[in-house]
Amino acid sequence: MDTRTLGSLHFETDVLVIGGGMAAAWSAIAAARAGAAVVMVDKGYVGTSGVTAVAGPGHWFVPPDTERRAAAISQREAIAFGLADTRWMARVLEETYRQLPSLEGHYEFGINDAGIKLYGAVRGPEYMRALRQLAQSLGVRILDQSPAIELLLHADGSVAGARGVRRQKGEEWAARAAGVVLATGGCAFASRLLGSQTNTGDGYLMAAEAGVELSGMEFTSQYVIAPAFSTMGRSMSYAYATYYGPDQQKLDIPAFGPGEEGVRVLARHLLRGAVHCDLARMPQDIRNRLPYISPNVMLPFVRRGIDPFRDKFPVTLLAEGTVRGIGGIRVYDEDCQTSVPGLFAAGDAASRELVTGASSGGGSVNSAWALSSGYWSGQAAARLAKTQGPRSRDPVEAIGQAGLRSRQPAVALDTGRIIAAARTEATHYDKNLFRSCEKLAQSLIVLGDLWQAVRDHLRGNGLAAVRAREAAAIVASARWSYTAALHRRESRGMHQREDQRSLLPQFERRQLVSGLDRVRSSFESNPQLLESVA
Repeated sequence: MDTRTLGSLHFETDVLVIGGGMAAAWSAIAAARAGAAVVMVDKGYVGTSGVTAVAGPGHWFVPPDTERRAAAISQREAIAFGLADTRWMARVLEETYRQLPSLEGHYEFGINDAGIKLYGAVRGPEYMRALRQLAQSLGVRILDQSPAIELLLHADGSVAGARGVRRQKGEEWAARAAGVVLATGGCAFASRLLGSQTNTGDGYLMAAEAGVELSGMEFTSQYVIAPAFSTMGRSMSYAYATYYGPDQQKLDIPAFGPGEEGVRVLARHLLRGAVHCDLARMPQDIRNRLPYISPNVMLPFVRRGIDPFRDKFPVTLLAEGTVRGIGGIRVYDEDCQTSVPGLFAAGDAASRELVTGASSGGGSVNSAWALSSGYWSGQAAARLAKTQGPRSRDPVEAIGQAGLRSRQPAVALDTGRIIAAARTEATHYDKNLFRSCEKLAQSLIVLGDLWQAVRDHLRGNGLAAVRAREAAAIVASARWSYTAALHRRESRGMHQREDQRSLLPQFERRQLVSGLDRVRSSFESNPQLLESVA
């Protein structure tokens, strides 16, 4: 197949980065610094799309002091429940420490009272703007509003590029590349989590169609508290919250932390009725700094005339899926390559188990992983391009299936209803937080029926293909998550089973899932990372 038959814009490049968030930007920067020609294609606008742009993403940033880094690794290892790799933790700490200061000149880092620059604490909007500026200064070509919808493969199974659409131009695009980095973010299951509209699991679906395995998909039960009238999820302020039930009695809800018991307690109360809170216990000095730390946190309250330090307001929990969960595409080597030659994964698109184990959280190690995995994948893709090139004369195959090429005649399916049904199964507190064999099995039946309808009858063309692929990716991601949760018959980290409360030694292994029509699950025989497939 000639890529010129696949789209009205066709091009060749050394490295194609799919995505526009933090990991994608660092991947493009690394590849460009290594001398490669780089193109980024993003579903939104690089610099504003994704969860980083609306957050204050602190990084796991520790100076190269042996004792301090050992202590940082030890703290993470204690809540990894045997699934992390300390060697990878050390690599992430080193790469983050090396690369963050390289944004000098594009980002103005804060300075503390001792005159020390705060490299590890950044503000999302300025950070993403700086990454875009740095990438462009290095010659990276950015195609905004240009979502990828499927991968292209060579006859030998290696990646050849990708195909997508340009929303504002009303045209399709097709790209040949020696190396492709999937940095599409995670899957928030359309939960309304702020900044997650582009996080629909697209990269997972594209990778799975190429035969790639996913890992850690059972660890997708992370939630963040937010006002019930807003998508503004931020946990920090709620450390000072006082909660009230439907009859205004005070509720005893633990502070949110690594164990996230507070989330589970709050969820149980929410299942019974409305919960309100106020932030009256927040010290005045923190109130004064809040607009500078997280300037968007107060906006929903201001718009509604609510003083959260005096007035009670309703709260909810927003599911974060694999955005602050753990699961994603399994990487096989230190370059974050997948099992498909030339295809790499970075950030939330890749599984973070190697550095987080079974417990995640906000920012910190997750941000450091996005930076580091992005950088490693970009460098490796650039090296591959130098030795191989885009193989522009070789035939390629477009491999997208669900939502693009239905097995039976197309039917006018409502993608909004499909996504809503999948969201109900994947994010409802009683199904996802309070898991059991019976609940998981029942959800998998519902999700299986949704998948069959999508696979058999959903077919989108042009811009409609983007929504169709999002619906397919959300349903597929939910099936992988619950299949893994069903087979991990224990409680470990954020994966908690109501019917299997024990932590069992035989499950101190990473679990792999794969497949589309038939989802398969297996546990690694050795929890350490396998040798490179190169």
